[in-house]
Amino acid sequence: MTEVDDANSTPLSRQAIMAIFMALLVAMFAAALDQTVVATALPTIVGDLDGATHMLWVTTAYVLASTVAMPIYGKLGDLIGRRSLFLGALALFAVGSVACALAPAMAELIAGRAIQGLGGGGLIILSQAIVADVVPPRRRAWYLSIMGIAYAVPTVAGPLLGGFFTDTVGWRWAFWMNIPLSALAIFVAATKLPVIKRSYEKGSFDLWGALALAAALSALTLAISLGGTTLPWNSPIVLGLLAITVAAAVAFARVETRAAQPIMSPSLLKSRNFLVCAAGGFITMFVMMGTLTYLPTYYQVVDQMSATAAGYMELPMNIAWFVASLISGALVARRGRYKRLMVMGFVLLVAGVLALCGITLDTPVLLIAAVLSLVGFGIGLTFEILVLIVQNEFPASDVGMSTAATNLVREMGTTLGTAVAGALFTSRLVDTLSQNLTSVGGMGMLGVNANALTPAIVRGLPDAVREAVRLAYNDALVPVFWAMAALSVCGLACMLLLREKPLGE
Repeated sequence: MTEVDDANSTPLSRQAIMAIFMALLVAMFAAALDQTVVATALPTIVGDLDGATHMLWVTTAYVLASTVAMPIYGKLGDLIGRRSLFLGALALFAVGSVACALAPAMAELIAGRAIQGLGGGGLIILSQAIVADVVPPRRRAWYLSIMGIAYAVPTVAGPLLGGFFTDTVGWRWAFWMNIPLSALAIFVAATKLPVIKRSYEKGSFDLWGALALAAALSALTLAISLGGTTLPWNSPIVLGLLAITVAAAVAFARVETRAAQPIMSPSLLKSRNFLVCAAGGFITMFVMMGTLTYLPTYYQVVDQMSATAAGYMELPMNIAWFVASLISGALVARRGRYKRLMVMGFVLLVAGVLALCGITLDTPVLLIAAVLSLVGFGIGLTFEILVLIVQNEFPASDVGMSTAATNLVREMGTTLGTAVAGALFTSRLVDTLSQNLTSVGGMGMLGVNANALTPAIVRGLPDAVREAVRLAYNDALVPVFWAMAALSVCGLACMLLLREKPLGE
């Protein structure tokens, strides 16, 4: 174990850095995987544990806990060092995984997911910040790009692995698999991570800021999770949560201007590149989730695919993302510059989403896959480099805070993108189904309530009714793509405002 005073002068060999980096990749992969691995296993889980009414909380507990934990881990890492926090986050994640795997009932499973989230949120933030501790900015581009792949892979691997475990050895193995991964990461981190000295003044942690931010994030996450699904958006509970969000956010802003060591320093808002990159990250995740959330349903209803085949249709996008991420990391590491690359990434994102706006019932699925590849390539060029740009804007003492702030905004983009796309799609679908079915006998021809319509039911409908339903799904999804295209253009405009600041060697 090495002890050093300055992150940028860490006397680590290349072999030690690679060992640390592999541990960080394992931790990042495991934390990101647990956001998606339960998706395909949920129907079986709620059946086994008799908890269908609490299904939403299996996902929400993890997302809420990880979102709240992110900024706290980021700031604490800047104050006391990241090694012990990283080990603690891994331990929490492992304990939560064991609790989930052994859960006898839904309450215990949800509690385990919350513990997992408290660890998982730290793993994502600390992994990126530790790279900044041990790798110089220019070389960091390559490492962060590979880390972006470790974050992106679970978007495909999670649902597939969840389905595999459920169909073979049982859903509990979706949680048991985290134990060897966590143990490996703990061993490498404990033996290889350097102890970096920090000048921490006792009592300087921004407790009130942390509480205010936790209240704001909790209320917002719950409002987004419940609104439009479990409860209508205009219900007193959702409106109350939104009111709490606003009040807590105002309180947080006031506290941060007075805190000695703020969780999120107001100095972040004085950096143009931070604001641009935060907006770009938010838009990227918002557009990605808005674009992808209902495409699998579209494939199953419009193109009559199986659920498995629909899931595989997202593979081209992810492969393009991986390739682009490696390319962007190599280019930035070699040249030390990034603005043109960021602009190009958003140009491709805009082009891809605009192309999706033109899909019809007759559009070949391979063409849609090719367009999604374009979207994935654009995202891959920018995803982790935006984090690098932010880290390059601030001193080493603020790397954790700035990294956490960037990821927090991204997480909000993910959550809001899913919610907004869902609201747009479902509200539009009800109208288009009613209009399209008028000429073939009305909504009664479905044989079920519109909310209970499944791909299997659609395949069994008479030809004319099935065609009306297919057209309704297409007409409902295209406006979502137009909204995502408009937001992508805003992201491109943000990238044009980037200030090029050469990366240090």
